[in-house]
Amino acid sequence: MTRRVSAIALALLVALPLSGCVSWFLPPETSATSTPTDEQVDADLAPFYTQVLRWSGCGKDLQCATAKAPLDWADPGGETIELALIRQPATSGNPIGSLVVNPGGPGGSGYDFVADSVDYATDERLQSRFDVVGFDPRGVNRSTPVSCYSDPSELDAYIYDLYPGKPGSDEWLAAANAASKAFGARCLELTGPLLGTVDTASAARDLDMLRAALGDKTLNYLGYSYGTLLGQVYAELFPTRAGRLVLDGAVDPAASDFEGTATQAQGFESALRAFLKDCFTASDCPFSGSVDDAMADIRALLDSLDASPLSAEDDRQLGSSAMFTAIILPLYNQSNWQYLRELFSSVFRGDATYAFQLADSYNGRNADGTYHDNKTEAFISINCLDAHGDGNVETMRDEAAELTTLAPVLGPQMSWGGTGCPNWPVPPKRDRVPIVAPGSPDILVIGTTNDPATPYKWAVAVADTLENGHLITYEGEGHTAYNKSNDCVNDAVDDFLINATVPSADPMC
Repeated sequence: MTRRVSAIALALLVALPLSGCVSWFLPPETSATSTPTDEQVDADLAPFYTQVLRWSGCGKDLQCATAKAPLDWADPGGETIELALIRQPATSGNPIGSLVVNPGGPGGSGYDFVADSVDYATDERLQSRFDVVGFDPRGVNRSTPVSCYSDPSELDAYIYDLYPGKPGSDEWLAAANAASKAFGARCLELTGPLLGTVDTASAARDLDMLRAALGDKTLNYLGYSYGTLLGQVYAELFPTRAGRLVLDGAVDPAASDFEGTATQAQGFESALRAFLKDCFTASDCPFSGSVDDAMADIRALLDSLDASPLSAEDDRQLGSSAMFTAIILPLYNQSNWQYLRELFSSVFRGDATYAFQLADSYNGRNADGTYHDNKTEAFISINCLDAHGDGNVETMRDEAAELTTLAPVLGPQMSWGGTGCPNWPVPPKRDRVPIVAPGSPDILVIGTTNDPATPYKWAVAVADTLENGHLITYEGEGHTAYNKSNDCVNDAVDDFLINATVPSADPMC
């Protein structure tokens, strides 16, 4: 049995459609420099806030730059790290400012988000009026990265290896705890002091410094999934520097680890039932009978993979955890439900190939066994600084029983998260408390009613708790709503970011 994916990873991971987006832009200048703001900051912060970003052409019609940040904001005169940025200049040629976008994760690459999927992140109206900026947060990808292995087979082993015994048994827990401790120790060995400074508050301080270096008096920001937590922390730390912030697929910062897990388990279970209801209308649906019958079939399949994993051509063994990862990836977006039908059909035939393709896509693994970025390492590292967790065995067993009651099919797969972050080699930094952000301007919070990863109730809670939060409800399926749902959502976001127009009431899109 492979390790269980922690609940917070499920909550905050953004999964883009399996088919990529290609964008066409008006040609920007091949090189340019920024004009930082002239705001007053402490002398030891001035070298960072006043740095000039030197943009150069990169890829197709995009510009890239590198910024410097302190390794530790509590010691700005110490070591420094690099932050990688990319922007698409406003297609109108007359920007009203920068719009910083974050895809989530934690560990998602904002650089790649703009480079590969700017049309997925923003629509034409926003691209016309803003320089759309993406950056890799500290520890992520092209910025100074977290590193946890020297050979990709080490990460393969941590993600995919099977543990002996039944999940939750003493034997299984001993193996899971040993693996997570060894993985954390390896991360600390290869990453060094950076491992203790990739927390969300430090990333928010980076974001404020980048705002000033870009030349923006206030921050205009569009954050998805985990990016909504980064946005909330920013508003809390820098309320007077917050401009127009949009939080899509909101994360409740006050939810405990178990509350988050339980809410997500029910969310994914609900999304799976919605998929099955739709599946019965398709000619290639591998299920028959009722939705309840199919849910029972899926649970039986997961149990059978625990008892007898399927072998893949590369000799990896498909257990229930890797199968669970393959299931949840298409659940993030209704347009990808066709992949779920193929997934179940192939596994019912005894073929593990497609299941591993989906699990590998989730984990950023290439066909040759390498990994195309450090997303998995980064989200574990960031998550464990933001989360506490409870590694007590009896607590985990009680919670596993409750999860099985709340979500009988997927709840068991989301249990045993206490074998992860409680074994991390650096202590957590963030308390699970509400964020009010007093003194901040209006903030839009978007929630999708059947979002499996960041459930709607979180968006409601965030909008209610923020001093100036405003809820936009999208009544539908999938994870996040802007630019992938309907004109009601898109117009509300565009009008807010461009004109500061706040809906008088939730438009219930």
